[in-house]
Amino acid sequence: MIIMGPVEWLFDFWQFLEFYSDSVINATVRHLTLSFGAILAGIFVAVPLGILIANRAKLARVFLSITSIVQTIPTLAFLALVLPLLGVGVLPALVVLFLYSLLPILRNTYTGIRNIDAAYLEAGLGMGMNSRQLLFMVKLPLALPVIIAGIRLSTVYIISWATLSALIGAGGLGDLILTGIQTYDLNFILAGTIPTAVLALLAGSLINRLELSLTPRGLRTQG
Repeated sequence: MIIMGPVEWLFDFWQFLEFYSDSVINATVRHLTLSFGAILAGIFVAVPLGILIANRAKLARVFLSITSIVQTIPTLAFLALVLPLLGVGVLPALVVLFLYSLLPILRNTYTGIRNIDAAYLEAGLGMGMNSRQLLFMVKLPLALPVIIAGIRLSTVYIISWATLSALIGAGGLGDLILTGIQTYDLNFILAGTIPTAVLALLAGSLINRLELSLTPRGLRTQG
């Protein structure tokens, strides 16, 4: 068994990346498609639902309980459960990742709307705003930092969990990791793991910057 030093190993890994660059790029694009497809679907469902249940305590308990239960199902088991219904490939992976994305976004939307200071709402009503204007001009701007924090959390989770989609033929960076495990090749494992970690960190950082830029100036000053 030949033990390489750090320099030799880095050179070997760099050569590996050069040779398999197309595969790594294609896997990264597929991974991004799966992750952000699920996140966007989660946003379009969870944000309106969170607004809807903000003033309906019974509905809130039902939907938050359901999404919490979904979150507790192990990813491998969840993927196995959808196979008989949806088969293999991108669709079942997107469905599972979408369901996993819901809880942080839904909970933060609900919490953000519920925790708005009543003084702001009274001020809006005093200015003659109707319920629609109150939602879009007062509630959502004030709750937006909390909502985006939920989106950030969900995004980081989904990018990580999307690696398991390779187990049902959906592709992505998980394909490289599985290949590395099957062939005992550390280069393949790292070629899938490192981009996944980098994507999660970049996505979290970008969404954090978006959160700061969309936070009303007055709240930013208070913070």
